[in-house]
Amino acid sequence: MHYLSKSVMRPFLAALALASISMVAVHAEDAKPADPALANSLNTADKSAEPDDKLLKKDAAVKVEEGKYFDAEGHPTFHITDAGKKFDWYTYSGYRRYHAECHVCHGPDGMGSTYAPALKDSLKHLSYEEFIGILAGGKQDVSSSDQKVMPAFGDNKNVMCYSDDLYVYLKARASGAMGRVRPGDKEDKPEAAKKAEKECMGG
Repeated sequence: MHYLSKSVMRPFLAALALASISMVAVHAEDAKPADPALANSLNTADKSAEPDDKLLKKDAAVKVEEGKYFDAEGHPTFHITDAGKKFDWYTYSGYRRYHAECHVCHGPDGMGSTYAPALKDSLKHLSYEEFIGILAGGKQDVSSSDQKVMPAFGDNKNVMCYSDDLYVYLKARASGAMGRVRPGDKEDKPEAAKKAEKECMGG
């Protein structure tokens, strides 16, 4: 990780440290059940969503802190309400960031392309830590005859400062909580998100 700039490395390491601490804390006590007040309300008419009941249950929010939702493992997650019409800020932001930075290779809506995998499928099994690690450090698929390479984005603030947003959006796609839709209504941008963005982007 020596190639990461200090301005990106600090929040990246802090995020990993916090993720590790929250994981230990959750495993030290019984995992919290999903909070009924935080239950998702999905669009059942959206045939592009492909809901996976097991993942929807696993990714369900059990708590919210300053407008950011977390699952039972302490990882960021999505929150969708109003029959799939309203999205939490981070899912909305992740959609925008994905289509600004990632869709050229990985296809619109995480559907994949001829030279990059469908992230809506990859996020069915990748952990939060694995996702952040690949995003920052890149990945090379040596088993492929095409030799696919995912570049490292550790120095790209437009990606790394929104890594949680990207993760949450792609988890929503992977679990089928969100189909191939453009988010319309959204929760207000939390003050914590504004502060983190300003600090990470150096504003």
